[in-house]
Amino acid sequence: MPVLALDTSSAVAVALTDDAGVVLAARSDAQQRHHAELLAPMIADVLAEAGVDRRELTAVVVGTGPAPFTGLRVGLVTARTFALALGIPVHGVPSLDAVALQASRVLPSGTDALVATDARRREVYWALYRLVGPGAIEVLAGPEVAAAADVAADPRTAGALAIGRGALLYPDVLRSGSTTGPLDPDPAELARLALARRAAGEELGTEPLYLRRPDAVPQAARKRVLG
Repeated sequence: MPVLALDTSSAVAVALTDDAGVVLAARSDAQQRHHAELLAPMIADVLAEAGVDRRELTAVVVGTGPAPFTGLRVGLVTARTFALALGIPVHGVPSLDAVALQASRVLPSGTDALVATDARRREVYWALYRLVGPGAIEVLAGPEVAAAADVAADPRTAGALAIGRGALLYPDVLRSGSTTGPLDPDPAELARLALARRAAGEELGTEPLYLRRPDAVPQAARKRVLG
């Protein structure tokens, strides 16, 4: 019962797992400005590698961010369209949760992990987690967007180990564990979270976590002057 998972919150990444979360095939590309061109071929590649027909898929899982508008929208629209065409459910999971879940497998249990990703404008998207044990996390705060210095000064993050690409970008501000923790969301971890949360009866909506307005907005219409 294969599950297709994808994330475009930073890199473009696709994974195919079984219903126990075991990876059948995966692809990723670190380019952050070619999501639309890369995503569809990646989906085709993972299905072909695993020998799975798209009609065999039982669900689609997608990272909901937070992330900049354009890249995140590509992933969400693709996931929704794919699921609709196949008549299967689509589940959304915050992308930062996947980074924390992956970190829970390599960092000590009980660690408070600050997951930070690049929000541009010298800011980071962040959320705070407790790594309960391998494959188990607790969300303590977030997601939010702020300057790295403001995140470091937030009392809620005191003592937390920063991981993710944001920690790599601002090591002078954030107490970084980037050398041992993951940098970008792994869609296979998204699939595992979705499977566990669905089994627990949680709602897994696909509303995007933009957290701020897009950079490009329509210009306001000029008033017509009569005279």
